[in-house]
Amino acid sequence: MRIVFFGTPAFAEASLRALLRAGHQVVGVVTQPDRAHGRSRSVLVPPPVRLLAESERVPVLQPERPTGDLFLAGLKRFDADLGVVVAYGHILRQQVLDTPRLGMINVHASLLPRLRGAAPVQWAIARGDTKTGVTIMRMEAGLDSGPVLHQVSTAIGEHETGGELTRRLAALGAEALVETLGRLPRHALGGQPQDDALATYAPKITRETARIDWTADAAQVSRAIRAFDPVPAAWTRLGDTEVKLFGARPIDGAGEPGTILSGDGRLTVAAGEGAVEIAEVQPAGKRRLEVAAWLRGRGPVTNERFT
Repeated sequence: MRIVFFGTPAFAEASLRALLRAGHQVVGVVTQPDRAHGRSRSVLVPPPVRLLAESERVPVLQPERPTGDLFLAGLKRFDADLGVVVAYGHILRQQVLDTPRLGMINVHASLLPRLRGAAPVQWAIARGDTKTGVTIMRMEAGLDSGPVLHQVSTAIGEHETGGELTRRLAALGAEALVETLGRLPRHALGGQPQDDALATYAPKITRETARIDWTADAAQVSRAIRAFDPVPAAWTRLGDTEVKLFGARPIDGAGEPGTILSGDGRLTVAAGEGAVEIAEVQPAGKRRLEVAAWLRGRGPVTNERFT
């Protein structure tokens, strides 16, 4: 079976690597363009999927958007039987979905129909889910609404961060993808329709989404800090300085939300109910530090307030 692969970040790289190792015929890759990184934004960095594809001598397309006659012509030249989409980063139009002979399937990092959308890993943690998983689904024009071909569930660790869970689900999704391809019918994809009445959504994480709401209870604040670790990182302000926080756990405590109850060796902050103990901080423009090291440089911050 000739496969065209759509994907961009390290999460998608795991699935592409699994396909190649399993001996599947990947005839082409579509990934996002190289992006500027660094403070000067002057260095273009290729996405992980492009680097892997090129190391395996698989042809690569990098359209700014997967639309237009030129892109469709390039896609058709791959002459693919099946498309596989993993964290590509763009919604695909029906004309693209219909180009491979059998259509396209997607590896999604949730147990659909729960958490359709761009950020299912982070929202699973932030909303307090105790389990999540991966879904292999047949793609259609709706948002993650296609029939389910295969699902694998896993428990979310009590202290697991968004980054840690993403890495686990990338490996789980790659394994599930290879397993699904091994049992796909040759003439139609099939699948079990989703129950749209049970759908929930996981919208894209914005800068404001990641700002800590200290009026929420301590458990919610702690989950948000874990969910957005390492990127985009939950943040707050201390005076005029933006500070990112990591390694949170809820503890007993009380005070005006955002008030630092202990900031001399330990960092505990009052929430809307209870308090949160923080393990690491990253002031704007600085590296990530353990709280004790940050406090040695900055001095005690007890009774100051995060906003």
